[in-house]
Amino acid sequence: MSDQYSLLILPGDGIGPEVMAEVVKVIGWFESNRGMSFDVNQDLVGGAAYDAHGVPLADATMDKAQSVDAVLLGAVGGPKYDVLDFSVKPERGLLRLRKEMDLFANLRPAQCFDALADFSSLKREVVAGLDILIVRELTSGVYFGEPRGIHADDNNPDNEGGRVGINTQRYTSGEIRRVARSAFELARRRGNRVCSMEKANVMESGILWREEVQWVHDNEYPDVELSHMYADNGAMQLVRRPQQFDVIVTDNLFGDVLSDAAAMLTGSLGMLPSASLGAKMANGRPKAMYEPVHGSAPDIAGEGKANPIACILSFAMALRYSFDQGDAAAELERAVERVLAKGVRTADLMGPEGGTPVSTVQMGDHIIAALSQGV
Repeated sequence: MSDQYSLLILPGDGIGPEVMAEVVKVIGWFESNRGMSFDVNQDLVGGAAYDAHGVPLADATMDKAQSVDAVLLGAVGGPKYDVLDFSVKPERGLLRLRKEMDLFANLRPAQCFDALADFSSLKREVVAGLDILIVRELTSGVYFGEPRGIHADDNNPDNEGGRVGINTQRYTSGEIRRVARSAFELARRRGNRVCSMEKANVMESGILWREEVQWVHDNEYPDVELSHMYADNGAMQLVRRPQQFDVIVTDNLFGDVLSDAAAMLTGSLGMLPSASLGAKMANGRPKAMYEPVHGSAPDIAGEGKANPIACILSFAMALRYSFDQGDAAAELERAVERVLAKGVRTADLMGPEGGTPVSTVQMGDHIIAALSQGV
């Protein structure tokens, strides 16, 4: 009897439908060759949903997202929607999914395939074989804390311009503990090491962060190696010696900055997947949404130039973290690595030596062929 999983696919806008079509081919391969069965439902999000329904995410689509094992999203947005009111911009559909599914842990891997090590801005010997996972708290912190805003500061005569901007960094013990648990659980599947980053030297919220992460470690995950590091030093160490890290857990603001810095170590934004995880459902699987880091790239939409690897690797993350199919995820990642090692490149991966790039569809076909050929 095959394993069956439910999956909601939201291709979205721009290059989203093109790269997602290649993921659908990969899903079909695993169904045909690895005894898996996927109950796949496709729907609209972002600008595509606005065009059809007048909102960036229909209520019925939100209901589907709440009921499936995982959501796989392509990309949202495009210049044609820039004139829309903020409340119905395509990005609001993505934010609604994250909020209502309560996806509090954002997973951003920074993995450098050997064939692309020279694309990094750092030396090959620094990044070759790099495999880091950054776990960013996604639903609290300075982006959501109150009070916030820009206000008059009339009572301060020394304030030239007379205004003050306020954002509040706020975390509760519960918010910190749940994302720390996610990081420790993920570390157990990897190198069993977690580095927690904050600014406990100057921020009370950083002190609380450090104390609560330490509490979770001492009381629930003493088998996992834990270290603490100030986030500014963490940024320096990511550039200096990134391979010292396994799993990094940090807050919303620092995670936003550090994950983008780590992304550039790998050499190409078109290669980077991500996951956002929430609490476990009744079936034991976490609420989950997977999406490539790249945007909708409207300038190349419809031209067959998009790199589908980030979206395909996002599905690999779903295999690993939602469906508990770690062997299948590794198999897909190895297939991608073999294709790249053969010099197969989409336009974004073309080096100074030149050559002829493959199309989005051709890259997908090469990965399917590599899966079929095995190790």
